[in-house]
This record gives sequence, structure tokens and C-alpha cells, in this order.
Amino acid sequence: MAERLVVLSDMWGAKKGLWITSYLGYLQQYFDIVFYDSLQLSDIKLSDYTPENVCEAFSKGGMNTALAQLLTKEREESHYLTFCAGGSIAWNAALRGLPMKSLTAVSPLNLHLQTEKPECKVNLLFGEYHKDKPTTKWASEMDVNMEIVPKFGRELYSDDKIIQKVSLNLLQGLLKNTLSFKKLPLVS
Repeated sequence: MAERLVVLSDMWGAKKGLWITSYLGYLQQYFDIVFYDSLQLSDIKLSDYTPENVCEAFSKGGMNTALAQLLTKEREESHYLTFCAGGSIAWNAALRGLPMKSLTAVSPLNLHLQTEKPECKVNLLFGEYHKDKPTTKWASEMDVNMEIVPKFGRELYSDDKIIQKVSLNLLQGLLKNTLSFKKLPLVS
């Protein structure tokens, strides 16, 4: 039986998430995948979906709603692959008892503010230009694997090279039964 992988989108979900199909294409034959659209989990309803409005709606209750919904929907211990807001949702859900085998979070939001970590293997990937990314000191103190990719920003997860890198890391971790990032070169 395939390992279960729960995928949480960024805050845009399917609205701007065509890149997510690339991850699913690489991983679906190896994992039993469950996908959640973070925007739908947050139950945010806006008349104008600008980045500012969506961010504000997430910070004013949407994140908590998404967290509560995920805790209600997920009971089975699984691996998690998350992007941006999805990483923050999963991290906080794990701290509240969500059963989690591993967390691979690409460009999660506001983790530098966290003082606790999930009780599982945590792999973080950030772009060099991501504002508010954690420091290497924070990663060491929290005992998490963190890689910073040069010349990328917060939305690095939508780039083909990063999609291939993350997917390859997950597949290699599955084969070795340890889902942890190795410093693999970007696929050119």
C-alpha cells in the first residue's frame, strides 16, 4: 500500500495553482495523495481577491478556520507536502495534535515566530529573497532541516526546477524511508 501524502496549497489554492498539477503528476504514482485547497479550507469569501485582501483575510480568521477544518478532516497519520500558507496551517495543526509522519513545507509563512515544532521530521525550503524566513540559528534550535535556495523568492514552489527538486526529495525519502531534504542540485 502506498504511503499517504496530504498536500496543502498556498493561500491562492486552485485560483492560481496550476503549478500544483506538476507536483501531483510527479508524485501520484508513488503516494496515495489527498489534496486540500487552503483558500477553500479557510472559507474566505471576498469580492476582490487581491494579494493584500487575501493576506488580510487569512490573518483575520481564515488561517484559524483552515486549521480547524484540517484538524476535523484529517485523522490518519500521513506525510505532508505544503506550500506557503499551507505550511503554516499544517505546522500549527501538528502542534494541536494532527497525526503527522513528516512535514515538507516550501516557503511557509511566519515560521520564524514559532517556538515549538511538530513531533515529526520537518523539512523546510525557502528562497533566498523570502522576507521573514527563519534564520539558520532558529532552524538549528528547532531541530529542523532547512535549505535556502539562492536567487529565489517566496513563490519558488511554482518554478519547474523547484518542483522537480522537491518531488525528487520526497521520492528519495520514500525509498529510503526517511523523508528529509538532501542538498540536491537544481535540475537544469
